[in-house]
Amino acid sequence: MQHVYSGKVREIYTDGDDLLLVASDRVSVYDVVLPTPIPDKGALLTQLSVWWFGQLADIVPNHLISATDVPAEFEGRAIRCRRLEMVPFECIARGYLAGSGLKEYQATGAISGVPLPRGLVEGSRLDEPIFTPTTKVSDGGHDAPATFDDVVAAVGLSTATRLRDLTLEVYRRGAERAAANGIIVADTKLEFGMDSDGVLTLADEVLTPDSSRFWPAADWTPGRAQHAYDKQFVRDWAAGTGWDKTPPAPQIPPDVVDATHARYVDAYEKITGLPWRD
Repeated sequence: MQHVYSGKVREIYTDGDDLLLVASDRVSVYDVVLPTPIPDKGALLTQLSVWWFGQLADIVPNHLISATDVPAEFEGRAIRCRRLEMVPFECIARGYLAGSGLKEYQATGAISGVPLPRGLVEGSRLDEPIFTPTTKVSDGGHDAPATFDDVVAAVGLSTATRLRDLTLEVYRRGAERAAANGIIVADTKLEFGMDSDGVLTLADEVLTPDSSRFWPAADWTPGRAQHAYDKQFVRDWAAGTGWDKTPPAPQIPPDVVDATHARYVDAYEKITGLPWRD
């Protein structure tokens, strides 16, 4: 086994022909890793992704080989997966207006070149989910907005169309499943790669609190910031500290750590219907 990459949140190892993706308890906001970990975060993200891979297997193949055939020291927080040639875009589906999408809409009336109706506010539900890709850069850089035409130029019309369709289909399935348990999936970020046969394959994590915005449906009120089951809670805390969003980041206080952990656990339990055990 050889360590080959250290990301903001994940460590990657090679093991023969396979990859081992190990999720840490680190948390990053504004592309900066904060110095305080969130207990159980890596295991929660890993186990939720594994659950979703099973739920989505009829829509798109995924890179998962095993969630149990991993070294003992990584048990619960690692997956063994196939190597892929990764697509150089983050594939984002949005069903509600929030985050960078809200800012772009307020500035241009569109997101990633997709025009939207006038008069939308923070938290507004879109008539139909939209595909809003971003460029994918190595850790330390910032993803940049892209359009469907940008994806076409990079990977061709057929692959770009398949990426868009799969992203929206995964989002719709995930949003429907979460809604049945009282959670709104406002948006989600997916990653895809090509396997050795040229088949588009779902990779990395899927529909987790780090890759998605989860809101309690009962509290949804357009026109204000929404209660979040995801790391938006940490983003909001960080933004309120006066930190300039460049390293070094401030320490997260214990009450914010505890509240963030509770949100991750709550999201896992509500979505899967399974109890979380440390």
